[in-house]
Amino acid sequence: MNAVSTSSRHQLIGVLAFTLKFNVATTLSLRLDMLSALDPSRNLRLSGQVIYTGRSSMEVVVKMESIPADGAGEETVLIGRFSMVCRDAYTHSARDVNPLITSTAAEKQLFALGDKIKHRRQSQALRSLSRVPPSSEEAQVLHEFWLKFGKEEETWKKSVAVDGKERVWMGETMVEKTMLMFPQERNVHSKVFGGYLMRLAYELGFTNASLFTRGHVRFLSLDKIAFARPVPIGSILKLTSCVLHSTSTPHFPVLVHIGVKADVIDPKTGQEQTTNDFRFTWCRDHGPPLEKVVVPRTYRGSMLWLEGRRALQIGNAIRDLRTHTTNPANSPKDS
Repeated sequence: MNAVSTSSRHQLIGVLAFTLKFNVATTLSLRLDMLSALDPSRNLRLSGQVIYTGRSSMEVVVKMESIPADGAGEETVLIGRFSMVCRDAYTHSARDVNPLITSTAAEKQLFALGDKIKHRRQSQALRSLSRVPPSSEEAQVLHEFWLKFGKEEETWKKSVAVDGKERVWMGETMVEKTMLMFPQERNVHSKVFGGYLMRLAYELGFTNASLFTRGHVRFLSLDKIAFARPVPIGSILKLTSCVLHSTSTPHFPVLVHIGVKADVIDPKTGQEQTTNDFRFTWCRDHGPPLEKVVVPRTYRGSMLWLEGRRALQIGNAIRDLRTHTTNPANSPKDS
């Protein structure tokens, strides 16, 4: 919601509001990263900024800060990136976005970052496992993982102990929820508000991660979400969650990557279409390492397993970069 507000305000700059007949909508939620746990005794401050504009789209960065009661020592606890598109309110065709004017060195640096993010997103789309095969390194990792956890005499059992860990087939981790979409959750387009869908997916993802790890987990990141189709009022929404990847690291004893697929069903025809594909990462900061491992059984499951591995690697790189930025002493020294 903060990203929509920020992008809409940018469109209003320099023109009369009554002459505008446009709608700003979220096309992609590129990523949300929770940098530290929330402290309930502190206040929260949300802010957003447009850092890049194209012809009909813009890149928006949002930030959540934790502020103590005395107002000193504020801390950034969440950062996120969204891609917004501007459409004509009547024809729904693409509408030109107000150009972003940069005057300071910091603003030009942010604009360059936004342009880099856009091109990186396009490059990642070309490397998607739905388009191209995995790299040789990924194929090797997957093969070794399958030899260790998948190739066993009791392959078709629901779960079995392997190398001291409980092996669970990916297909056995599914949790579903089906509900009717009511008009109180509609947006300005008379469709279901995307933020409400994200909340439903978040709750189901948390439930699945808690069941899989048998304990409480903390939200760590939300990966790329594409709003492919709108969800009409009166339709039936089916959410299906599945554990895609699980591991342990020295910093996080428990790391679980969850996928939640949202399918909209027309009650009159029974036609079912996928409208969103959400990806969440959950963690546990303390305690023993994860004693379970999720194992794919099919080729599609293997690709989802690799996608989850990619998401966890990106998250680790972002957190490492932030650690080195805030603590320069931790940065690698030049030899």
